[in-house]
Amino acid sequence: MPCHIHPTSALYGMGFTPDYIVYHELVYTSKEYMQCVTAVDPRWLAEMGPMFFSIRAVGASGKQHTERHNAQMASEFERAKEDAARSEAARARALQRASHSGTVTIGAPRFKAPRRRTNL
Repeated sequence: MPCHIHPTSALYGMGFTPDYIVYHELVYTSKEYMQCVTAVDPRWLAEMGPMFFSIRAVGASGKQHTERHNAQMASEFERAKEDAARSEAARARALQRASHSGTVTIGAPRFKAPRRRTNL
């Protein structure tokens, strides 16, 4: 939807329109005007909302960008699987070491409760 910056806004008299802006209010007179306007750096959008925005390298086509993104996600998934396998192996080794400790106690409980005095 085409919108214009309201003449009372501080960004109105800059001489150019920023590529990305955030506005708070739309006012409809003869045109749609945005009020309470702030210029935004596009890197902020990619940093704060990576599920909605991403930065594409200059000259890269959409297909190349998608392939690069998919390759990156696959490598992160493989790293996560390797980390999980390493932690599972470490846990199994720790359990095995604990089972071969050689200390076995069967029978009476380790600590006895103190006897109650009856002749006070």
